[in-house]
Amino acid sequence: MTTPNQPRRPRHLMDPANPQRPVNDQALTNVQRWVLSVLAVFTIAHLAVGIVFAALALPADATVPRIGLCVIAGAFGVGGVMTGFAIHQRRVLTPWLLLGLLPTAIGLWLALR
Repeated sequence: MTTPNQPRRPRHLMDPANPQRPVNDQALTNVQRWVLSVLAVFTIAHLAVGIVFAALALPADATVPRIGLCVIAGAFGVGGVMTGFAIHQRRVLTPWLLLGLLPTAIGLWLALR
């Protein structure tokens, strides 16, 4: 008794009857980690800069709300830096957190001059 020949499946398609051995995807995981951290940090940085712009859009006599929004922008900046370190599973309390205060410093300089 002969079995009918099954059509050959193209090599670029997966064969469910003959799965391939899993590939070591450590490099892929590293790339995914970097992409995620860059996206997260830059998204949060854009939010912080937007809050500084909102502070600058307030009337000139609204000094206290301007300062408050700049401080909030700094909190988001510090949170963004912490997020980047947390994604890479590093210590989040580091001197690099001072970089997150940059939106506050620039915002206060622009708002109070």
